[in-house]
Parts: sequence; C-alpha cells; structure tokens
Amino acid sequence: MPPRPLNAYVDAVGAVDWDRRLFDSLIPLPDGTSYNAYLVRSEGRTALIDTVDPAKRRVLLGNLAGVERLDYLIANHAEQDHSGLIPDVLARYPEAVLVCTPKAKGMLVDHLGITEGRIKTVADGETLALGGVTFEFLHMPWVHWPETMVTYLRPAKILFSCDFFGAHAAQSDVFVHDESLIDLAAKRYYGEIMMPFRTSIQKHLARLSGLDIAMIAPSHGPVYADPVPIMAAYRDWASETPKNEVVIPYISMHGSTAILVERLVSCLAGRAVRVQPFNLDDTDIGKLAVALVDAATLVVGTPAVHIGPHPRVASVVFLANALRPKLKFVSIIGSYGWGHKIVDQIAGLIPNLKVEVLPPIISRGLPKPADLAAVDALAETIAARHAALGLK
Repeated sequence: MPPRPLNAYVDAVGAVDWDRRLFDSLIPLPDGTSYNAYLVRSEGRTALIDTVDPAKRRVLLGNLAGVERLDYLIANHAEQDHSGLIPDVLARYPEAVLVCTPKAKGMLVDHLGITEGRIKTVADGETLALGGVTFEFLHMPWVHWPETMVTYLRPAKILFSCDFFGAHAAQSDVFVHDESLIDLAAKRYYGEIMMPFRTSIQKHLARLSGLDIAMIAPSHGPVYADPVPIMAAYRDWASETPKNEVVIPYISMHGSTAILVERLVSCLAGRAVRVQPFNLDDTDIGKLAVALVDAATLVVGTPAVHIGPHPRVASVVFLANALRPKLKFVSIIGSYGWGHKIVDQIAGLIPNLKVEVLPPIISRGLPKPADLAAVDALAETIAARHAALGLK
C-alpha cells in the first residue's frame, strides 16, 4: 500500500500482507496481516517508527523513496517482523540514529548485526524532540518480549503501541472501519500472543490510563482513531474474572469419548452454561485460543493412546498451559481399552494453570449408565462452581 496519512505529522508507510497464512510457523492467519511502520515529520526533521518483515522490503523502501534524510529510526520491538528491515534503512540513511531500549540494543546487535555506534538507548520515560513534536518512550516489558517499549507522540496524542493492541488483519483502510474487528482479529491476537502476559498487561494498562491518548497505532492491523473500545476490551480480557463458559477440546477415536462430550455439552447447555466444544480432528488453534480468553472451565476429552492422552490433545493441553488463561476449573473426560495414565499425564502438562481440578470421568470402552450419570454430576458441579463465583 502507498503511504497513508494518520494526521498532519504522521504517515503509515508499512506493508499489508494479504497472502500470509502462518505466523512463526505456528499461528494461523486466516485474514493475512500487516507490518506497520510510521513516518513522522515536523519542521524539516524526520523519524521512522519500526520497519516491516523482510519479505516486504520493496514496499517499505518504495514508500520511503521521497524521504531524503532520516534523523531517527525508532525500534519499539526487536522481533524481525518489525525490525527485519532496520539494516536496510540504516544503510540508506547513514545519518540516522537507531533508538531503542537498552535490552533491545543487545538483541538488535545479536539478531541483525547492527553496529553499536548507530544505537541510542532511551530510559523509561525519556523524551526526544523532533522539530515541533516530542516522543516519549515508555518501557513495556513482556508485551510480549522483555525489551518492548511503546512510543507516545506529543502534541498529537498518538500511542505507537507496537504489538500491544495489535491484530493480524489485512485491510486496505488504515483505520478500523468495523468495531467487530475487536471481538474477532484483535481478540484472537490477544489470545494467541498476549494472554500469557496478562499480569504485565494489567500493569501497563494502568500506566497508560494516565496518558491522554487520542489514537492508537499498533504494529499489526488497523489504527484505532477511537482508543476507548480496544482499551476497554483489553481490560476485560486481561482481568481475573472469567465468564460463565466452558471449553472442551477433544478427540474421539472410536466414538466413546464423543458420547461423553455430547452428553456434557447437552447437560451444561441445559444449566445455562455456555459451552464450546472443539473437535481436534480439524480445529483452528486461533479459535481455541479466543475461546480460552473468557472461559472459566476447561474440560479435556481424550481416549487413551498407549495409556496416555491422544497426542493432539496433549499438544492442545500444552498450549493451554503456555497461554495461561484465567481458568478456574479443569476436568478430564475420556475412555480407554485396557489401561491408562491419562489423568496423571495431563495433570503433568498444566503446571502453570492455578485451577481446581474437578473429578475426571474415564470410561472403559463404551460409556455405561454410571459414566453418563457421572457426566451429569460433573455438569452440575461446574454450573454450581460458576454460580458461586457470580459468573455471567
């Protein structure tokens, strides 16, 4: 995309990647993504905030074709989808100074071979004047790397938030044009990438509440001309209070586990508990991550495979442990043929989840009446636990 103005000082000069379908060889991108970079000009001086993924080198350098001099290149984050073109930009503009946090300096030297003499590190809260505007640099470690910062532009009141408030979404508009994006791409991005750092995000949100923010310009996805909805959404997602929801990832090899899952879904729905089953034969892990953002309870459904959980189930449990959602309860349902260690092995995969473990239900072969009665009792227990916490 060609440069597009945000206001009198700032142009978006990054790249839209319509066709990318996988990020970090892990995260599905059903709607593509963008790598946002921002050019700031004031009184004859110029700064670039972040670069783009190396695959989009031609786009960024083409958008900078009319820029004769660059005073500063601000690197909010060292991950290569933002920093990968820093060497190219510094080569084009030998007078440019690279600005970053002290922790980012070491990463940029190690990952990209940047010469240390080109780098200026900034302290938390430090400011830098550029003509008639001023940058304020706020360190935001663990959103989502330890070296990350955000950049606040005065007097425009723009927060260049890097991955904070981002979304993997390709669109031709520079600004959010549909608020539903918050509950789709932005929530998915939070669930997949930001959720493990919920505690840090809570602290950083509190700090940002002291700034007068008129616009949020992230490094992925569209710009928020109204920052209120996305900030409110983040406060909700990062809070400690889940919703009256159950997530059930499961596999059923010969139908027995599916019988238990179907019974549990029906019983929970009958008790006004929202439930989302995910058949892991074919599941988008991004959608599962979104469901985990709000869920109070996780119920894992698996048959025994060589006495342990099905490998796909084990992988998802490992992922849930890494994402650290605000779950309050976990249980396990499933089936086996001759023996199993399903419960012990799954319990060993979730050390990060500070949850109450509800009684598991593992049937031998086809579920018997006693197994189905146990499922009914589990649904009643889940509904009661949610009600006791006042979940809605």
